[in-house]
Parts: sequence; structure tokens; C-alpha cells
Amino acid sequence: MLYSQNHEGSPGPQGSAVRNPREGPWTRTERNASGPAAQALPAASGVSPRPPLPARRFGSAMEQDDPAEALTELRERRLGALELLQVAAGSGLVAYAVWALLLQPGFRRVPLRLQVPYVGASARQVEHVLSFLRGRPGKMVDLGSGDGRIVLAAHKCGLRPAVGYELNPWLVGLAWLHAWRAGCAGNVSYRRENLWKVSLRNCYNVSVFLAPSVLPLLEDKLQAELPEGARVVSGRFPLPTWQPVAVLGEGLDRVWAYDVRSGGPAGQAVPGPNSASVPGAPNSQVG
Repeated sequence: MLYSQNHEGSPGPQGSAVRNPREGPWTRTERNASGPAAQALPAASGVSPRPPLPARRFGSAMEQDDPAEALTELRERRLGALELLQVAAGSGLVAYAVWALLLQPGFRRVPLRLQVPYVGASARQVEHVLSFLRGRPGKMVDLGSGDGRIVLAAHKCGLRPAVGYELNPWLVGLAWLHAWRAGCAGNVSYRRENLWKVSLRNCYNVSVFLAPSVLPLLEDKLQAELPEGARVVSGRFPLPTWQPVAVLGEGLDRVWAYDVRSGGPAGQAVPGPNSASVPGAPNSQVG
């Protein structure tokens, strides 16, 4: 057996060349040289032919002397069916974790037909709500207050007290965080309570951003509990049988305002004497 020597260009085991450390790493041309082209290298160059490297496979040890090439190869490589399945499973696990941590805690105590998913109100929706409530006296409540943005904005525009009812503990904590950052933590209130069990008998300003499936049941609650002179502002979807006194916005930014007046069953919403109907409002009759 032959042993490599320490001088430049000396043969190593089995006739392979030993690279002098002062010359740096092998170049790709030198590394892959074989066949007649390799034999044509001048003997004076001190470079002996080296067997070609085997084809690279994903997951094998990458050569440390060419990281840029390895990264390019990974980018250009297409995922197989098994790998795509693993990516899909991982994405589903992340989605379930978000559901379990942020949304499910607020739904466990509510019947399925009364559950409402959380979708935060946009800045334009918040402004439209406040345009119908700004300057009105009395308590303001947001049913299903989410991250508390409507309650916080209501307090800033002069609606006092402003209270939000939200069953999800994570969203209640987020609402308190927003209030603390705004310097209003001692002036607003966020309560972890089921909105279907909250008494509305002393509430004169109510905002709701709920799903259409629960609005008929909400109408019954509002009719039974709200005092005369109260105003309800519904965002995204109108109350199904109440006649709005005003409508503002377009698309998902649209909000409907309803005033509770006398002249019918307790809590029935009819246009008040100082409210002007807006063209384009629904023409449904009062239930």
C-alpha cells in the first residue's frame, strides 16, 4: 500500500493526488476530471486525476465548499407527493392550534346555533358606528366586543361608560392590552360574559357585529330588554325585520342604525321624529 507524502503533487493512497493546503480547496474542474480530458492535464501542473463524485441526493451530506450551489439545488427541487402531504398536515396542525387557543375557549359555553366567529371590525366600520352614536348620552355596550377596538374608540369620542362583552378570554386579554397601550385601561370595561345572558335594560347605545344566523334571536332580546330611546347599530348585516332609521357605508363597511321608540310592542324599533331615513335602506317592515 502506498502512503501519501507531504510534498506538493505527490501521489496518495491508490494513486490519488494530495492537495497542498496552501493551494486552497479543489476546484470543480479538478474534482470532476476523468477520462481522456483528465489524462491530458500536463504533468507539470502537479494535479492528478480524481474519480468523479457520485450524483447528489437530497438529504445526503452536502459539501461544505459550495453552499451557494447546494442552496440553488434545493430551491429548484420539486416536492414529492409525500413531502406535499407533510406540508399540508403541518399547515392543518397550525390552523387547529390557532382555533384551539384563540377561538374555541369562547365557544365551549355557547350552544352551536348561537356561536359567532370573530372577525375584527375595520377602521371604516368603527368610524361608521361612531357616526351614529357620537354625542348620545347613556351607557354604550358592544355585544361580542372581540379585541375591544369599538369600545376603546367609543370612549375616546365621549361615550361613557363604554363596556364590551366578550366570552373568549384571549380576546378579552387582547382588548385590555389595547386599552393599556392607549392609556385608557382605567376608563373602559371589558367583561368576559355571554352576551345572551347580559341584561340590556340600562343600555342606550348598542353596537353589534354578529353573523346573520343569530340576528333573529338578537332581535327578540333587544325588543324585550332595551329601554325606550335606545339606539342599536348593526354592522355588516342588518337586523332582519327591524326598519332602520339610517344606513351608512357600502359593502361590508355598511352599518344600520335603529331607534327604539314607543308606539308598538315593548322595544319595537320604529323611525324616531329626529331621524332621517337614508336612500337605499331595506324596505322590510317592523316585526
